[in-house]
Amino acid sequence: MPAQRLTVVVTRRLPEVVETRMTELFDARLREDDTPMTRDELAAAMQSADVLVPTLTDQLDATLMARAGDKLKLIANYGSGIDHVDVASARQRGILVSNTPGVVTDDTADMTIALILATTRRIPEGLALMQSGTWQGWSPTALMGGRIAGRRLGILGMGRIGQAVARRARAFGMQVHYHNRRRLRPEIEEEYEATYWESLDQMVARMDILSINCPHTPSTFHLMNARRLKLMKPSAVIVNTSRGEVIDENALTRMLRAGEIAGAGLDVFEHGAQFNPRLRELKNVVLLPHMGSATEEGRTEMGEKVIINIKTFADGHRPPDLVVPAML
Repeated sequence: MPAQRLTVVVTRRLPEVVETRMTELFDARLREDDTPMTRDELAAAMQSADVLVPTLTDQLDATLMARAGDKLKLIANYGSGIDHVDVASARQRGILVSNTPGVVTDDTADMTIALILATTRRIPEGLALMQSGTWQGWSPTALMGGRIAGRRLGILGMGRIGQAVARRARAFGMQVHYHNRRRLRPEIEEEYEATYWESLDQMVARMDILSINCPHTPSTFHLMNARRLKLMKPSAVIVNTSRGEVIDENALTRMLRAGEIAGAGLDVFEHGAQFNPRLRELKNVVLLPHMGSATEEGRTEMGEKVIINIKTFADGHRPPDLVVPAML
């Protein structure tokens, strides 16, 4: 008699190829529309599922964990960041948590460079001018931006994505600097010709461009607070493709409006879609709707990792991308 298939509840629409494969392997309960589940819907899913497949839009806090059923044994997150999951509470209830690290490294690094170029070269302003139909032709002084070659790039968070950004920055002729929880090995620093700063304050004060590439944890919440943002040079720009909570968004908005920071390229926001509306009014800000990982290849690979984690768990083994509190 064949073993009973795991009940897998998916909280959002995933790429079709991923959903098809899940249906083949598991008793997959797919989301019919691409809207986040309510807390009650999440609670119901956690009571009926063996495995829950959430995304970053699902806040699985301790209160919600307490409503999970005895069936739930694995939360196989679709995405690398797991700051929306209370991993400690899950573990206390005997629920394992996995994620999908490394899949969107290159995609996110590409978007970081795109935002750097868009912000420093005023690409959105040029695009808006062309779309308005008011462009009168080339002018020697119109829409002048800045050359990124030779500029100092400070990378906050030198993990997989930070290093991928450094690799690309070197190809553009930028000087790479970084601050990290732990200093990289000498051979890695040599590869990127990267300068390590033990003091984040000192690095921030000297950079032309600051790229946020660290995860959101309790220790990184508002790491770029008002005091630290004020250390930045008035000519500097800040780019964030990591997590919005790392930057005090209201403080950043005030400083951008006052001209105390030259510009910002933001793909993530402190409160998700409810970002500060004043940011939309600023010409020196490039806003994107959290699309750093939005490639067909990346999103499909994320799904494949989720499936591998679930399949490995179903076979009685430890999921390869298991997350434990000590990693956070």
